[in-house]
Amino acid sequence: MCYNAVEKSRQEGFMSEEKKKKQKRVVLFTSPTCHWCTVAKQHFRKHNIKFREIDITRDQKAAKDCENHGCRGVPVVLIGSRWICGFDQKKIDRELGIG
Repeated sequence: MCYNAVEKSRQEGFMSEEKKKKQKRVVLFTSPTCHWCTVAKQHFRKHNIKFREIDITRDQKAAKDCENHGCRGVPVVLIGSRWICGFDQKKIDRELGIG
């Protein structure tokens, strides 16, 4: 096997590992004065987790969606299709495969 083939094989192996580690979609429902929302954002940033933030005080449809999933306050974390009410770090880390 020549050098180029070996290098290509390594790169393909690296790329397949990267694909396996593809992050699940993360949405964080927040409000401006929520302390635990800030803690959740800091946690995601510390672990380089990309997330979309939705302020439920500005998006009533999002607030209703959270409520329909049994969440009565913020933060609410949606990871893939899993809803997590509150900042439950163990559940969040387990769902993201971190920690």
